[in-house]
Amino acid sequence: MKTNTKAIHTEFRRRDAYDALQIPIYTALAYEFDDADYMSDVFCGKVIVPDYSRVLNPTVIHFEDKIKDLSGATEVSAFNSGMAAISALLICVAGAGKNIVSSRHLFGNTYLFLTKTLKRFGVEARLIDLTDLKEVEKAIDENTCCVFLESVTNPQMEVADISSISKITKKKGVPLIADTTIIPFTQFDGKELGLDFQVVSSTKYISGGATSLGGVILDYGNFPEVSTLIKKDAVFNLGGYMTPQAAYMQVVGLETLQVRYDRQAESALKIAQKLSETPGVKCVGYPGLEEHPFHDIFVSLYGNKAGAMITFDLESKEKAFNFINSLKLFHRATNLFDNRSLAIHPASTIFGPLSEEERKAMDIKDTTIRLSIGLEDPDDLYEDLRQAITE
Repeated sequence: MKTNTKAIHTEFRRRDAYDALQIPIYTALAYEFDDADYMSDVFCGKVIVPDYSRVLNPTVIHFEDKIKDLSGATEVSAFNSGMAAISALLICVAGAGKNIVSSRHLFGNTYLFLTKTLKRFGVEARLIDLTDLKEVEKAIDENTCCVFLESVTNPQMEVADISSISKITKKKGVPLIADTTIIPFTQFDGKELGLDFQVVSSTKYISGGATSLGGVILDYGNFPEVSTLIKKDAVFNLGGYMTPQAAYMQVVGLETLQVRYDRQAESALKIAQKLSETPGVKCVGYPGLEEHPFHDIFVSLYGNKAGAMITFDLESKEKAFNFINSLKLFHRATNLFDNRSLAIHPASTIFGPLSEEERKAMDIKDTTIRLSIGLEDPDDLYEDLRQAITE
């Protein structure tokens, strides 16, 4: 079955008592068992059925099953945010004395988790240029527990060659983990690219219309010990399991994911092309543009649809603030891939708590604007951008 069909027709693990076509929201916390032996088997993991909704819930299980169908992952684990998924996975991979090879081109809280939170527990973050394969190979040693990167960095729009990096990590026996939130997993084969794990903020494209928070770990089964830790330590001991209410909304969101993504990516390309010709715009960051420095690598990895995030630079921070203040249709808000179009000044918001030196090292500029393109008409969206730039 093709993506649109799979997204709608994943079967329930058990037939619904009332034959509902959509998975119900199971808000029950506890589940009854017929006898002590069966109850013991379930609690000891010999039989996998819900026993307590903090660790297994029928609605969440169905959401995970849908993503398995769509991605080809061996296992999927759902958490209550993208950061919960990232932190859970890295805690399962890392340990005192280990190091994580990554980049300074990371989402703000991911950067802080690597460089501050994990540092307190004796884990070193080795932040290098992941577009330099020689540097990647040199950075990995016997204490490296994983290589972690973003498929498209936010907001620098860097695209590292995951396929080439995976050849290095496989040779070294090290897991390759990618945050692939910016391009949905329906657009590429993560296993074929050489990924061992993907983390995704399902708050973004999947939820559809910014209805709910969530995050997922896609596990391709190459590191069984880590897989066991995710399902046992992370889900049972960290308490970050997705709620059934969020899972229900994201099941519904998955059903329209491909349709929304096609529309948003098409609109984003059209707007990026127009912005690149707009007076006052210094440069546009969008890998769908042929002139983008990572265009060819992006296409080879993820195809011709480059997502719904655009960045562009104006002449100064003052111009950037004036632009934000002059918007009439775009919402001044964070988040990505809502049905509504959003605009934000990353340096003063998402990366605002960091020092000026840290922002400079991460290539976070005061002149950069980040856009999330929604489902509105692209001509209306561009007109709002144009008037705000020239205001």
